[in-house]
Amino acid sequence: MVFSLSMTLLATLVTLLVLNRLIKPIEIASKALDDYRNHRKLSLLPTDYEDEAGLLLCNIQESIFEAESFINEKQDLIYMLSHDLKNFAGNPQGLAKLIISEHPSESVTSLAELICESTNLQFRYIENFIKLLNEQDRVIKSLQEAKTILFPNILPFINEQVEQRLLDKNIKLSLNLELVETKLRIDEGLLIQVIVNLISNAVKFSYFDSEIKVRIYSEKSTFIITVIDKGIGFNKDQIEELFKKFTKMSRLGTANESSTGIGLYLCKKIIERNKGRLSAISEGKNKGAEFRIEFDI
Repeated sequence: MVFSLSMTLLATLVTLLVLNRLIKPIEIASKALDDYRNHRKLSLLPTDYEDEAGLLLCNIQESIFEAESFINEKQDLIYMLSHDLKNFAGNPQGLAKLIISEHPSESVTSLAELICESTNLQFRYIENFIKLLNEQDRVIKSLQEAKTILFPNILPFINEQVEQRLLDKNIKLSLNLELVETKLRIDEGLLIQVIVNLISNAVKFSYFDSEIKVRIYSEKSTFIITVIDKGIGFNKDQIEELFKKFTKMSRLGTANESSTGIGLYLCKKIIERNKGRLSAISEGKNKGAEFRIEFDI
């Protein structure tokens, strides 16, 4: 009886060891794929297994490296093409400026100035496209570990970046800080960038001599940042379009400021990539807007 029980326990132990050996490579492979998908982190997988598990790990390793190589080559190609496009746009602009410097007739000058304006738009589009690639790459590689963020420490950086825009339109910025610190799964620099972009967006679409309110607080188990303006607002059916890249909803600001069409798209990508939510509401035209960042804490 004792012998039978002992053999059963031994067999169970052996079975568990065998199962563990079978499962271990799968766990390693799963973690490597998650690391690459979530952080673009390249893992070196053990390839010393001599069975199907070793073949699986080798194939996953090669697939990850091939995917990374493809991404890098694609970005290098896009940067190269963007650089060449800037050169192509620069040639007609240079000729147009040369024509203007010769003081031609008014009609010729007007046409040359139109060429300059057109090429400037091309330059801006290319620069925004390159910026989009850079920011997307930074978002993908951002860490998602919870870190303590001290809000009194980041407010000066935010104020510094938006101060001139506020002065240009005589807009008052009211900062209501109801929370000193919290732990968030977002890089501090990325959070600053998002807040600055949202305030800058509010300034762009606010009228002169108005006010923008920023509130940082927590409610139950949710950390919240709101940016509220009294500007031109938008219709409820435009919310989905608002966060698309190169959106057709791109509009001039109240002082004819141009829009890149990627600012809000990047903000939403950054927040969602770091397990948060970014939403917007407005009661309609000329009734202002509210942008709301939320993280579960």
